[in-house]
Amino acid sequence: MRFPLRLNYDLTKYIVANKMNKVDKYPLVLMLEPTHLCNLACSGCGRIREYADTIQEMMSLEECLNSVDECPAPVVTVTGGEPFLYPHIFDLIDGVLKRGKHIYLCTNALLLEKALDKMRPHPNFTLNVHMDGMEETHDRILERKGTFKTAIEAIKKAKKLGFRVCTNTTIFKETDLVEIEMLFSKLEEIGVDGLLVAPGFGYEAVGEKLFLERRDIEKKFEQVYEMSKRFRFFSTPMYLRFLKGEKKLECTPWGNPTRNTQGWKAPCYLITDAHYKSFKEMMEKTEWEKYGVGKDPRCAQCMMHCGFEPTVVGEIGKSWKDIWEMIVWNLT
Repeated sequence: MRFPLRLNYDLTKYIVANKMNKVDKYPLVLMLEPTHLCNLACSGCGRIREYADTIQEMMSLEECLNSVDECPAPVVTVTGGEPFLYPHIFDLIDGVLKRGKHIYLCTNALLLEKALDKMRPHPNFTLNVHMDGMEETHDRILERKGTFKTAIEAIKKAKKLGFRVCTNTTIFKETDLVEIEMLFSKLEEIGVDGLLVAPGFGYEAVGEKLFLERRDIEKKFEQVYEMSKRFRFFSTPMYLRFLKGEKKLECTPWGNPTRNTQGWKAPCYLITDAHYKSFKEMMEKTEWEKYGVGKDPRCAQCMMHCGFEPTVVGEIGKSWKDIWEMIVWNLT
């Protein structure tokens, strides 16, 4: 099975309960950013630019856990910034797990090897390591030599200790897909449990011409889709078919709500029009109908997983072909 049985069970139970209660808008993954501090300054990162004036601020442990309690999503992605720079990170991990939720901790892995000695494997805990290419490319994108080797050694140690590890790869305009296939082969060789892949989409705060437009995404992801038949992708087949232009999907911005030092970020992970004090206020006050392709020009090129993977959940039940595709994908 591609995902742990417990995760499949908890997600299915949660989704069915919302559908039975006729809840139209519900979150699947809470994107929790306790700090925007980072030990890198990558050109493609919007966070360190968008939150430059407040980058020293951090959420308290109590605020983090209250946010987890506020948001009913069964999965919490701890991101940032670099989560291992957050002083309460190990207490936060324990607190989320004690609540019975699933954690994906996103890291550049520069501090991971030492952090592993302070954590223990758990069936609800997955380390998500950022990997954007083989050594030369990865180090260039992260703008620091040695980052690739550090990440690979940390992944090896994590797997040796019994941790569940996936990686997240962003496809940029200049990405060499032959190199990405080499990367995926290496990652699977060292025991990575799964691969997440998504197109690079430009934040408002980033001006560099690194990012793909929709037609470029569709062209590149025709090849990425073929790779998914040979590698253990965590990105769903419907989302990948959407990326290569075969499937039409509408954005579900409330599916992956973001909570950070400034509050609940709306409308989505990439666009900031407001920060709200509570999850309930964010859900009720955000004018969701204003956003999406053809509605807001900022959404025109976006095909990001944070907006469209949640849409897949609602689409699957509409077709027996899609249901069967998901079942086969999950079991193989």
